[in-house]
Amino acid sequence: MTGKPKNIGLFVTCLADLFRPTVGFAAVKLLEDAGCRVHVPTQTCCGQPAFNAGARANAQAIARGVIAAFERFDYVVAPSGSCAGMIGKHYPELFQDDPTWSKRARALGIKTFELVSFLTDVLGVRAVDAAFEGKVTYHDSCSGLRELNVKRQPRQLLRQVEGLELVELPSAEECCGFGGTFCVKYADISIDIVERKRKDIVATGAGTLLAGDLGCLMNMAGRLHRAGGDVEVRHVAEVLAGMTDDAPPIGDTGPTRARED
Repeated sequence: MTGKPKNIGLFVTCLADLFRPTVGFAAVKLLEDAGCRVHVPTQTCCGQPAFNAGARANAQAIARGVIAAFERFDYVVAPSGSCAGMIGKHYPELFQDDPTWSKRARALGIKTFELVSFLTDVLGVRAVDAAFEGKVTYHDSCSGLRELNVKRQPRQLLRQVEGLELVELPSAEECCGFGGTFCVKYADISIDIVERKRKDIVATGAGTLLAGDLGCLMNMAGRLHRAGGDVEVRHVAEVLAGMTDDAPPIGDTGPTRARED
C-alpha cells in the first residue's frame, strides 16, 4: 500500500466477539501489516437478525448506532461477508424514506468492505507472511459471494501461504444451511443441507475447512463434529495472519488463548 496510512474502523461482529475473538485479532494483524491504523469503536450487532425478521424499526435503531460510530473512519472493514453486506447493501435500503439517514447510510456503505477483499482489492495485498502445513478447502459464504463478489480474493492469498495446499470444494458456492434464523425456523431443511455439505468436505480429503463467515463455520463445524470426523475448521483470517496456534479449531471445547490472557 502506498500513500498515507488508512484509518480503519474494524467491525468485529457479534460472533467473533462472543465466540472467536482471535478472528478479530487476526484481522487487526492483517490490516496493520498492510500499513493501516486500526480502530475498534464501541459497537453492537449490525442489525441483520432484526432486518431479516422484519423488525424494521429495531434494525433502523441499531443501524443508526453503527453509522454514528463508524462514519468517521476512512473505511469500515469486517471479517464477515454477512455483516459487511448488511452495512454496505442493506443500510441504504433501510433508510430509503429518510433523506438525512439515507445519505449517511450510503456514504458508509460505499466504504465498507469484507476483510480479505479489502486487503486485495483496496490495499493491493498480494501475499501474506504466513505458513500453514496441510491440505485445506474453502467454503464461499452466501452473503460474501452473492452480495460482495468475494470469491477469488481469499484463494489468491491462500495460494501464497507457505506449506498450504488448496483443494477446491465441489459445492463451495452452495449454502451451508445456516442462514441466520433459517437454521432455527427450518431446522430439518438446514440439517439436510449441512449434511450434504459435510459429505463434500470430507470427500476433498482436506484436513482443514476455511471460510470467511463465522456463522457458516460454526454450523459446519458442529455437523462435522457430531459425525465424528477429524476435519478442523477455521476462519480464513486466522490462517492468513499466521495465528492458528492462538486458538483451537472451531468446535473444539478448549478455551482460546485470547480468553486465557
